[in-house]
Amino acid sequence: MSRGKLGEVPPTKRRPGVLQTLEQAAAGRLENLLPVKYARMSASAFAFFRGTVSIMAADLAAQPHTGCAVQLCGDAHLQNMGSFETPDGRIVFDINDFDETIPGPWEWDVKRMAASIALGGTESGHNAGACRQAIEAFTQTYVTEIEELADQPILVAARHVIHRLSKTEVVSAAFQQAQRATPLDLLRKYCEQTARGRYAFKRIDNTLWRVTGSERRSVLSGIGPYLQTLAPDRLHLFAFFQLRDVGFKIVGTGSVGLRDYILLMVGNGPRDPLFLQIKQEVASAYSRYLKHKPFPHQGQRVAEGQRNIQPVSDLLLGWTQIGGHQFLVRQLNDHKGGIDIENLRGTGLKSLAGVAGELLARGHARSGDALAIKGYIGTGDKVVAAITRYAMDYAEMADKDYQVFKKAIERGDIKAAA
Repeated sequence: MSRGKLGEVPPTKRRPGVLQTLEQAAAGRLENLLPVKYARMSASAFAFFRGTVSIMAADLAAQPHTGCAVQLCGDAHLQNMGSFETPDGRIVFDINDFDETIPGPWEWDVKRMAASIALGGTESGHNAGACRQAIEAFTQTYVTEIEELADQPILVAARHVIHRLSKTEVVSAAFQQAQRATPLDLLRKYCEQTARGRYAFKRIDNTLWRVTGSERRSVLSGIGPYLQTLAPDRLHLFAFFQLRDVGFKIVGTGSVGLRDYILLMVGNGPRDPLFLQIKQEVASAYSRYLKHKPFPHQGQRVAEGQRNIQPVSDLLLGWTQIGGHQFLVRQLNDHKGGIDIENLRGTGLKSLAGVAGELLARGHARSGDALAIKGYIGTGDKVVAAITRYAMDYAEMADKDYQVFKKAIERGDIKAAA
């Protein structure tokens, strides 16, 4: 495939209908939570984009691709990056969620991240020229890093350290947020003391509530299978904690409608909490378009995909099965910090775009053939120009999809309620 074709978006007439694709993506989700998902998606074109991986997956699959496979993040966008604590106590900045991860063409991640820069940049007040410059910076950084990593010894490339983080204001803000986001902070936010003096989840609007009865017993039945996915040292550590409560939490945008449980556990007394997230996983939105061996467990797909991409991951990352559904298990919020779109004003967008380019390049070099990608990219000029053109055109297309979605809400065809 010529490099110039990277810049082509699918013809509008050949695309499936927006509402049809949304309906297909909603299959198997909890119907009572879909209005919450749609309300969150209705906030902006960027929010709509984040909640509709299925639409872009279909668009990407409709175009020719390079055939150079890597482990895709699958949902690469500006707000799917943040800070978190590593098993050795360091706070790092990297990709957050891997629900859509799957082996696939490297440029699919690059195109999705680039389009998100255009949409996120517009939402944060940047004009088209500034968005275009940020996309160029992102793509050029990706190209440069792939070239560098392709020439390094495999183990050196796999543990590549990103040095620009401390110099990027928006990332520094995420680090500061992560330092403040302790488990004790979550305990105060999500829990209350019962008459017995123990902590339990409190109800917070329609976003968090306690799980009791048969549903609680069903959730707890998943702990045993989860423990079998932990390494012996992690299993030994987990044994020091005791269960206190089970909750259901609505998080994010794209995942709303799937089952998402949280466990409150305590270690060295009630002021030593551990929050575990048990997050339902379904097939990647890209799976229908790619040839691959069937995944025996969707939670395992996500956990192993994350480990393929990242040098370090959650200390308690694992998977389980509950009531016929498959789940990923991880810590809910141990020293985690995210990206605030408001912080992308000024040079923030371009700086963060550069970080995104380096993160994707490292993940792709760890999981795919960096030499093959480097060979395809060549000098990089044509790829940078093509990806920039694609991102700007696709952002315009996504905004039109968003307008169709908004009109469907106004007509009452789609119910949206917080």
